[in-house]
Amino acid sequence: MIEDKAKELGRLIGQSTEYKAVKRANDALGEDIDAVALLKKMEELRLNAQSMIQRGERPTEEMEQELDGLLGQVQSKSVYQRLVAAQENFDKTMAKVNDWIVDGIEKGAQSSIITLG
Repeated sequence: MIEDKAKELGRLIGQSTEYKAVKRANDALGEDIDAVALLKKMEELRLNAQSMIQRGERPTEEMEQELDGLLGQVQSKSVYQRLVAAQENFDKTMAKVNDWIVDGIEKGAQSSIITLG
């Protein structure tokens, strides 16, 4: 029963305007060649810095400056800004869903009536 309800909730979330907005924004970002190139370069730098840290080394100032510059370029793109806004809206919706679930759990724990189905 719980599995069925969870799948139904997932289906409803997948049909929500907030989820659809995130999907559209993510797809649009993926189609922006410049943004994708910037994000790939940022990921390369991040992995290199992480590898240096694991070896006990400190990432160079140049690496940090390059990463900051790339981040600024990505953040200035409207396609990225739309994704961030859509993700924030979706996160707010999911926080509400979580609150509703917690509320339901608390009410269910207080109830002496057992319902199946």
